[in-house]
Amino acid sequence: MANSAQARKRARQNDKRRVHNASLRSRMRTYLKRGHSAVASGDADTAKDALQAAVPELDKLARKGIIHPNKAARHKSRLNEQIRKLGAS
Repeated sequence: MANSAQARKRARQNDKRRVHNASLRSRMRTYLKRGHSAVASGDADTAKDALQAAVPELDKLARKGIIHPNKAARHKSRLNEQIRKLGAS
């Protein structure tokens, strides 16, 4: 338990940031899920639109330090690869 005023304030700030960051990660997962579900349904146009919407969100989270830049790159690469395979089929 935080005993000093400074520690209590830091605990409040940490709670507020944790909730905010969790909502951002949830938003990221939603964008990725839209892309993966479009790929699974075989709809290339919707999948491309979902990728174009997800890329700026992933980049923003990586820039802010919410996720690691390599994680953002990995998600973008894998979704893009699935979309390309969908278009080739």
